[in-house]
Amino acid sequence: MRVLALIPARGGSKRLPGKNLLPLGGKPLISWSIDVVRDLPCVVDVLVSTDDLAIAQVAVENGAMVPWLRPPELATDNANSVDVALHALNWYETEHGVVDGLMLLQPTSPLRTRATVEHGIALFQAVKGLGVVGVSPAATHPMWAFKRVGSVLKPWVSQKALQTRSQDLPEAYAVNGAFYLLSPKKLRKLRSFFPSGFLPLIMGDEWESIDIDTEKDYLLAQALVSHSK
Repeated sequence: MRVLALIPARGGSKRLPGKNLLPLGGKPLISWSIDVVRDLPCVVDVLVSTDDLAIAQVAVENGAMVPWLRPPELATDNANSVDVALHALNWYETEHGVVDGLMLLQPTSPLRTRATVEHGIALFQAVKGLGVVGVSPAATHPMWAFKRVGSVLKPWVSQKALQTRSQDLPEAYAVNGAFYLLSPKKLRKLRSFFPSGFLPLIMGDEWESIDIDTEKDYLLAQALVSHSK
């Protein structure tokens, strides 16, 4: 099986400037996502899609492929992740042959483990390309969540659901953004990383699915890495 690992790493970040190159555990943030898949038997290449020369240089130094800088229209705040993925996928298959799966790893999820990635690949192989998405137990159960209607809050599910004891709540999961693996055919057809009936790659450890988007997230990741060492 041939899998292309894609790491989208735009240079611009308003809430945490330069986040993809911030140091974490002695190496740039983006290096964590490169290292976790580098040399996996079925991963034919690790391609970094970026519009930033500094990110490109660090990615290449760490063993990733950066064949071009991302077009400006795919480097804005409103750029669609599917368009970014298809741009990279189309180029790669034209130059290096078809692949069986596209694995998307966002660089802001640095603490996913190699074992978790390997498990995700195994799930993908088992369902013959259906699709695998990383998820974590939901921080707030949807049966206990509210929506704002005018000036008041109303339950998302029902008033009765709010009375359900925590031990009686069904399992609930949220997409964590740490792992996506989908066949090129389905990605092109659906233009989505969420095919109907996708398999969940469940990450039970909260630290593994951390998504660094703010300074608070970054400080937490630093503390977790320091503690693990």
